[in-house]
Amino acid sequence: MIPNILSIAGSDPSGGAGIQADIKAISANGGYAMAAITALTAQNTRGVSAVELVAPAMVAAQIADIRADIRVDAVKIGMLGSAAIIHAVSLALQGLEVPVVLDPVMVAKSGDRLLAAEAVAALCTSLLPLASVITPNLPEAADLLNQPPATDLPGMERQARALLALGPGAVLLKGGHLVGGSSPDLLLDGSGTHNFDGPRHTTRNTHGTGCTLSAALATQLGLGRALPEAVARAKAYTAAAIAAADRLSVGTGHGPTHHFHAVNTWDRPA
Repeated sequence: MIPNILSIAGSDPSGGAGIQADIKAISANGGYAMAAITALTAQNTRGVSAVELVAPAMVAAQIADIRADIRVDAVKIGMLGSAAIIHAVSLALQGLEVPVVLDPVMVAKSGDRLLAAEAVAALCTSLLPLASVITPNLPEAADLLNQPPATDLPGMERQARALLALGPGAVLLKGGHLVGGSSPDLLLDGSGTHNFDGPRHTTRNTHGTGCTLSAALATQLGLGRALPEAVARAKAYTAAAIAAADRLSVGTGHGPTHHFHAVNTWDRPA
């Protein structure tokens, strides 16, 4: 059975991140993608120029109508923008017993802030305890904990344990910001720690990698895979999408990954 995956996130008109990236990643991983939009953004590969948040009641209504009619097998949560939207999403998901992957989107690749600083506390208290797994990168983890970012693997494990104490079922702490030739991720769950390492691909086209990984992970969990296997598959998919990113020609800044890298290209005119 094809799983139905609900993404709750903001829209990226350039197609590399947010809802647009989630729909591509969910589809490429074998799921049927649904979307509840939390924000409209004006952005491209060079940055975000404007953000307009959707009214919290409208966010809740989107989720309620999906739940009233369609089986939901997993949820991915991305950009939320405000404490009011965070609370609305938390209430809208009550009683939904499916895997929930929370990607705490706070700052865009360009450095533009996507979650108000005063909303971080609401995220920690309202949504982290509902999440089956959270997927912060090192700056996001530091923001959640109000600490400096980790600079090595022992520091990553300390921060992962501190995040786990906030209530999520598991923490996948992404180490892509560490210096070095590899990209280590650390999964901490009830069974202990699991390390996922991979080569670092040299490309500027990494826009939306966090959205892509978390959406792929939600889909793998929706397919019924155990968390460590789901993480391994989602990471391998995202790494391949990054490795193939330069096959695309999108924008002049941080371009997107190639979500459909595994799909055979159609015949083109010579």
